[in-house]
Amino acid sequence: MAKHSQTEAIQQAIEVQELAPPASGLPSALRLWRRWRQQAVIPYLFLLPFLLLFSFFILVPLLYALWTSFFVERLIGGTTFVGLQNYQEVLHDGNFWEGVRNVLLLLFTQVPLMLGLALGLALLLDSQIVRLKTIFRLGYFLPYAIPSVIGALLWGYLYSAHIGPFAQLAELLHWPPPPFLTAAGLLPSIANILTWQWTGYNMVILYAALQAIPPELYDAARVDGASGWEIARRIKIPLIAPAIVLTVVFSIIGTLQLFNEPQIMTAIVPNLIQDHYTPNLYAYNLAFTNQQYNYAAAVSFVLGAVVFVFSYVFMLVTYRRGQR
Repeated sequence: MAKHSQTEAIQQAIEVQELAPPASGLPSALRLWRRWRQQAVIPYLFLLPFLLLFSFFILVPLLYALWTSFFVERLIGGTTFVGLQNYQEVLHDGNFWEGVRNVLLLLFTQVPLMLGLALGLALLLDSQIVRLKTIFRLGYFLPYAIPSVIGALLWGYLYSAHIGPFAQLAELLHWPPPPFLTAAGLLPSIANILTWQWTGYNMVILYAALQAIPPELYDAARVDGASGWEIARRIKIPLIAPAIVLTVVFSIIGTLQLFNEPQIMTAIVPNLIQDHYTPNLYAYNLAFTNQQYNYAAAVSFVLGAVVFVFSYVFMLVTYRRGQR
């Protein structure tokens, strides 16, 4: 009994000591201020340079472009506020929607092919078949390291019907020149450039996701008699589904905002690529060729809305399938 009373006394003494103010004698409000400063203020001080640069180079230009899109420049009357009139004109602009149609054709044809190829290469590198994986990984990724402008110029030379190596080889074999830079072959040629440049980039993302899978899962599957194809189909691909979704979203955004390749090809085949071949190219020519800055800003924001809709719909469909 005495031992029990002694234990209760020690416990009460500990509780009193915990409730007692610290020896420093600092007021509780000052202690709370210091704790809040350490947890809330100091982290944002480290983020402050990024927030300033982000606001100055992205947020402020976006707000200025949005404000500009509500006006129109007239010869008589100068700058006039027109509200949503520019956006209404964009929604009825056939040139804009023709450019959207071109990038949608790329989205539904080139992107699945590119991502399927990237997934196949990632699975191949993750298997036990390939040796010298570092060299192959670097070789696949190298086209992404080349600037898109240089890549487009390089492929423009390869596609040339006069000095290109494919045309010269066809001439030696007495064949007609390949129809790379024709009305029917231009879009597939651009798709080939995009596939060449971005397959390695997406492969690296998928390969990194594959490397994060615990090897014990593969060992257990082999013990159960699973083949390499079954392991890839039933274990690897389902576990890297978030990485696949990420690459699809990146590809949707990049394809709908296509600009560099058509812009370079304009100098090579000006008769085939109009100033509205893609929405981004259309907005660029409106602003810097036709000096229609207000309408170009409206085109850019409508394009941003199209990108958001397609990305959101894909994410929503993927989420609902995941819930099943």
